[in-house]
Amino acid sequence: MERFQTITPVDGSVYVERPYATANVINLTLEKAQTAQTHWQALPLEARQAICTKAVECFVANQDAIGEEVTWMMGRPMAYTKGEVAGFVERATHMINIAPEALAPIMLPEKQGFRRYIKRVPLGTVFVVAPWNYPYLTAVNAIVPALLAGNTVILKHSAQTPLCAERMVAAFVEAGIPEDVFQYLHLSHADTESVMQHHSIRHVAFTGSVPGGAMVERAVAGRFIGTGLELGGKDPAYIRQDAEIKNAVETVIDGAFFNSGQSCCGMERLYVHEDVYDDVVNQSIELVKQYKLGRPDNPETSLGPLVRTASADFVRAQTQEAINQGAKALIDPHHFPADQPNTPYLAPQLLVNVTHAMRVMTEETFGPLLGIQKVKDDDEALRLMNDSEFGLTAAIFTQDEARGEQLAERVEAGTVFLNRCDYLDPALAWVGIKNSGRGCTLSQVGFEQLTRPKSFHFKRV
Repeated sequence: MERFQTITPVDGSVYVERPYATANVINLTLEKAQTAQTHWQALPLEARQAICTKAVECFVANQDAIGEEVTWMMGRPMAYTKGEVAGFVERATHMINIAPEALAPIMLPEKQGFRRYIKRVPLGTVFVVAPWNYPYLTAVNAIVPALLAGNTVILKHSAQTPLCAERMVAAFVEAGIPEDVFQYLHLSHADTESVMQHHSIRHVAFTGSVPGGAMVERAVAGRFIGTGLELGGKDPAYIRQDAEIKNAVETVIDGAFFNSGQSCCGMERLYVHEDVYDDVVNQSIELVKQYKLGRPDNPETSLGPLVRTASADFVRAQTQEAINQGAKALIDPHHFPADQPNTPYLAPQLLVNVTHAMRVMTEETFGPLLGIQKVKDDDEALRLMNDSEFGLTAAIFTQDEARGEQLAERVEAGTVFLNRCDYLDPALAWVGIKNSGRGCTLSQVGFEQLTRPKSFHFKRV
């Protein structure tokens, strides 16, 4: 039986080893999910809500072990892993609470002799493919609303974070979810594609890279099923001359370096009005120097390793290429003794004198690196912010809310923040444009992706 290993970035050891699901297990899982869906759909929404609520409680009860596992699987400092549990609770609870309104039938105005309404009915079985960087937050976005809507769910998690799939399913099983409604599979890439092509899968929710998203679209081509694709990002921030500088800098730096920069909606490029450019750069340097790079199981660490050495080497290469093209590095790596070549431990870096001729300002970095570019006015900032193949989030910092809203209307992104960044409000639609993907999760709109409309047209006789 073929197996895979999860290599921890903490020290390079094997942290988890699991077998891949066999063809028989895969087929049986799919059949069970399809059979279980009819019964699950028939349960009252209140019953599905109660089970999801209990599952959240079961999940939280194991938050210490869950946090430790996240640290060892993907390298996030122990001090921050409970934040993912809190985010899981916030998103799941919000979706549970809004489900009655989001899933309510649309009752049409009275028409003499007729009764008409539209119901939102489940799709069937939803296949969720989740990534390692926010292993619970990305998964919960689709799983909880899919279950609330009456779908069954099969979860395939990253091979870097396989315990997350096991933990989530275990929480729902403990909460009393009917057998086979929520299952997981550990799959190879080839088997993942095969599952997407199976006749019982009616929706694929995928979070990952742009090439991964293209693979999903190829796999389901001609099947006429829905896909939700949350892909890459190169999210920009703009600090205007009238911004509250201290708050803006603190917010952007945190948005750029939290999770070692391994966030789809992390800040990867910063545009600053020339009037406040020097002040922003100086404050940014001082803040970045306060990070403590080290082993994530050390409670004093505020910046852990990247998920693997290859990821750190990619950021190193992107940085060096920009420097060779004229960029200037502002942070001395020697300030961070844990930074070592040929390891996933990488010092944070700020680059100035950057342009869009450099990959560092156009290609997703996914690491602790931020390019800072000076602009002369709002129009130049907007042109540069929109000069990207991606469009996930963007942030504008200004004390003039009216002007900020005018600028936000012109930004090409799924979410535009004003005076904050890098946060998913579950009441808002989480959506990307361009190469950041398609579809939507969270909010009432997110339920529309996981249901289909069914019209009822009754004539009274």
